[in-house]
Amino acid sequence: MDLAEAKEIIFPRTLYASVIAHAVRKFTDHYLEGETREHKAFGMLAGSVTGPSIAVRAVYPLITNLRHEGGTQGEMDEIVGAHAIPSQTPNAQRGWVADPRELMDIERACDDTDWVVFGNYHTHRVPWDHDPLRDTCTELDRVLARETSQWTFILSAVDLHRPRLRAFFEGDNSREAAVRVLPAVPATTTP
Repeated sequence: MDLAEAKEIIFPRTLYASVIAHAVRKFTDHYLEGETREHKAFGMLAGSVTGPSIAVRAVYPLITNLRHEGGTQGEMDEIVGAHAIPSQTPNAQRGWVADPRELMDIERACDDTDWVVFGNYHTHRVPWDHDPLRDTCTELDRVLARETSQWTFILSAVDLHRPRLRAFFEGDNSREAAVRVLPAVPATTTP
């Protein structure tokens, strides 16, 4: 099946919780060694395709944002300036450029398991008057996701007590797949 045809993305509860925990950790200033110190969480998702569903098998939080590095800064400033809606967050602080070394490590891990990197996730945390939930893709998200053949997951972190996760193919809000979180598997006990 073509990834674009997926109707449902299935998250085991523990992997869904790891996406939420990544955002909470970053927003509460708890960083890993060497991690870019910003109040935003970006990551990659890998899994397997079964019929009209994609099963999430791994979550890979991204550690390094190269957004502010020499060659990428100018290009991102131009894209953000042309497509971002004014917000509380200054344009110069918006966007994420993944470290190619991290992406290669993720690809290698997936090659070893026959999983496919099928999506990426990022947070929206500042509510807007016209979009108080911030759970859909912005024009900037659509521009950056165009022709990637990936699902863009928006984690609305406007209210960290009620996070919302939605998935859109190539950032297109009209091409949404349902996100289904599986119930936690109860621990078994032996008599």
